[in-house]
Amino acid sequence: MSFEAVNYDKRDGVAFLTLNRPAALNAINVQIRDDLVQILPAIALDDEVRVAIIRGAGRAFSAGADVNEFGTAPSPVEAKRIRQLRPVWQLLAACPKPLVAAIHGYAIGAGVELAALCDIRIAAAGTVFAVPEVTLGLIPGAGGSQTLPRVVRPGWAREAILTGERFDAAKALAIGLVNRVVPADRLDADAEELARRIAANPPTAVQAAKRALRAARDLPLREGLAVERRLARLVALGRA
Repeated sequence: MSFEAVNYDKRDGVAFLTLNRPAALNAINVQIRDDLVQILPAIALDDEVRVAIIRGAGRAFSAGADVNEFGTAPSPVEAKRIRQLRPVWQLLAACPKPLVAAIHGYAIGAGVELAALCDIRIAAAGTVFAVPEVTLGLIPGAGGSQTLPRVVRPGWAREAILTGERFDAAKALAIGLVNRVVPADRLDADAEELARRIAANPPTAVQAAKRALRAARDLPLREGLAVERRLARLVALGRA
């Protein structure tokens, strides 16, 4: 599969999605969205893919939305319509396969929001994070106000979003935004090693476990427990 702004590869059950606009610090433009809108459904349907890694080429994971591009839209309404026609964030949230974010350099705005929609996040030491939309007179538009409180403690999410201030990988680890911080030269290897450990497990069990974990995030406890019981039964019967 060949794409213009996202490099896609798969090896031994692991898919690699590399945002590939290094000169723009992988700012998310229409082309990246178009590519992801094609890639993510393909991953969901591809039985050869058991887990996917999302990363960035060059010096950054992603510096956020490409405001220069959207600034050339005829109107704010048209810019919003462009985004809505490419439901990347919904596809990430609905992906049945585990997603691992390998984050380095900069994860700003939509870069943080993209990572927050992944299941596991690994950051390189020295990574800079921020959700700066309020400093520009905006609010997060790629789900950050909803995903961050589900990933980190609500107080930390409020601080990050309401101040827009930058913070480092150590703080990202402390607040639970990332699972671990590794030396920059180990990021790709560590992310792949983790992905391969997940891929080594039976895929029906892994995907059912992800669905159960999603229920824990989205449903009241009683309903979540019912989902877990149903999924556990289906997995045991080989029907998941």
